[in-house]
Amino acid sequence: MDDLFPPFEPDANEPKPRRFKPVPFRMIAPNMITLMALCLGLTAIRLAFEGKFEPAVMAIIVAAVLDGIDGRVARLLKGTSRFGAELDSLADFVNFGCAPALILYGFALFNLRSVGWIVALIFAIAMALRLARFNAMLDDPNRPEWKKDFFVGMPAPAGALTGLLPLYLHFLGLTFEPWAAPAILVYVLCIALMVVSTVPTFSGKTMGKRVPRAWVLPIFLVGVAAFGMLISFPFESLVAISVAYIAAIPVGAAQYRRRARIEAPARSEPAEDPAAAI
Repeated sequence: MDDLFPPFEPDANEPKPRRFKPVPFRMIAPNMITLMALCLGLTAIRLAFEGKFEPAVMAIIVAAVLDGIDGRVARLLKGTSRFGAELDSLADFVNFGCAPALILYGFALFNLRSVGWIVALIFAIAMALRLARFNAMLDDPNRPEWKKDFFVGMPAPAGALTGLLPLYLHFLGLTFEPWAAPAILVYVLCIALMVVSTVPTFSGKTMGKRVPRAWVLPIFLVGVAAFGMLISFPFESLVAISVAYIAAIPVGAAQYRRRARIEAPARSEPAEDPAAAI
């Protein structure tokens, strides 16, 4: 028996096995917010299958709020990472691509059978393509700094929330008969095309870095009023926000063209030759 299990003495000079470094909580917190948003998106799909469209839409709205928070929390805690960026993109595809497409199909597009399902597929795939393009543009070192004020096409959360406009109107009492399904189909298709388009839309990500002191109290009052309206009249507010956002797209595109004309001469001017000044 001693020959079967000979004594073993470890080598004192043998290198110790590698241990993984502990991950700081500031790196975990933003990803937890993203995962909570993903859970809401998946729950919205389940609620749509059960015919509970109102809570399904509310789940998408809360997921959009969390999507706007996680990135800011990551930057605030200095917990940004490549893993978090990839996780956020996958969650956005589910929350703002798959979930709204299935909700819209279960609400009205199913009346058009295969054609309705094709448009639902187009909506979901448009979100995937838009997110892939967004990730690719993040790695572009030649992108001018001023272009960070604009998105290329409609961002995924905005596309999902505006795409659900027919459901907001339904919750307010507007009845959609089966014959109205083609109109909803055309609207959803237009939103999908806006998502993958190159139309510049204002991002607002760089807003709020510096606020004039005189604007602080008015901003507080406007914020409280907007929050009160959203809580007291949620779907009326969502209709107004969706319509206002769509109407503001031409304004953002015009502002982008104006900025491009201003920045173009600055980029085209040749640098002054130091030897020429001597």
